[in-house]
Amino acid sequence: MPFLIADMKSVPRLNGFLNLYKPLDWTSHDCVAKVRGLLKTKKVGHGGTLDPKATGVLPLAIGSSTRLLQYLPTEKAYRAVIRLGVCTTTDDLEGDVLSNPGAIDLTLADIQAALPQFIGSITQVPPVYSAIQVDGKRLYDLARSGVPIDQIAVPPRQVEVKEILVLDWQAGEFPELTVEITCGGGTYIRSIARDLGLAVGSVATLVNLVRTQSCNLFLADAVDFAAITAGNFSLQSPLVALAHLPRLELSAAQVADWYKGKPILWPDLEVSDFPLVVSGLANDDTTHNLLGIGFSKMSSNGALLCPKVVLENL
Repeated sequence: MPFLIADMKSVPRLNGFLNLYKPLDWTSHDCVAKVRGLLKTKKVGHGGTLDPKATGVLPLAIGSSTRLLQYLPTEKAYRAVIRLGVCTTTDDLEGDVLSNPGAIDLTLADIQAALPQFIGSITQVPPVYSAIQVDGKRLYDLARSGVPIDQIAVPPRQVEVKEILVLDWQAGEFPELTVEITCGGGTYIRSIARDLGLAVGSVATLVNLVRTQSCNLFLADAVDFAAITAGNFSLQSPLVALAHLPRLELSAAQVADWYKGKPILWPDLEVSDFPLVVSGLANDDTTHNLLGIGFSKMSSNGALLCPKVVLENL
């Protein structure tokens, strides 16, 4: 359950996930630095970068929850506006226009016929202006250094796109398509925009991008810097962000062994490489809170639950 921080000075420690609304032109690192200052803690980390020109959900782990970042779900959702008939160096409006032939004859039916090829496990080439490293250098640093774009080799990658829903279509010389995209981590929406234009015999670029969901946190619940400054915000329990993982509940006796780092015999536990969310009785003996992350292994006596990340009650 979320808990309200009404007066940050009266709270000895902050632990949980903050659903931050990232504003336009802020980097994810900028947001982390800002929240560190507002909450007066160095223990802040983000659950997945968001481009400066994008807005929306930026999950931030606070306090001991930063140790859980590697276990967060990778699925995300975006609302994107794509403009057909124009392409740019960056695949969004931040870059220079390379061509703008227009696409006045393009129809929504053309778009809908092309969209299925972008759903499922697909291969995409990230934008030249991206943070991907090639030979130890960021692609955007190579592009900004004056190396011709067509001479920069961008390695393709496999990404997973679960769904693309058409929300709106505005016809015209430069038609605009609004879609909702649900995808896995590492997916570049700018690449989908660019490649969709090519798939319908035109060109395209991304006009606007809002992340609507990430790490089981949603846009409707996101808070901005003003709310955080006023102390009017809630931290989500890490159990919300980790809801995609299997969860085990410990008894009071098992909790004691957990905090001693002892493996716990669990006869019915399926042994696998999957991380396990471990929760147990909190200090009030009524609420089950997160105790950490465990893993399973087999012993001569049966399956064991072993501590991997041990946390205070969160």
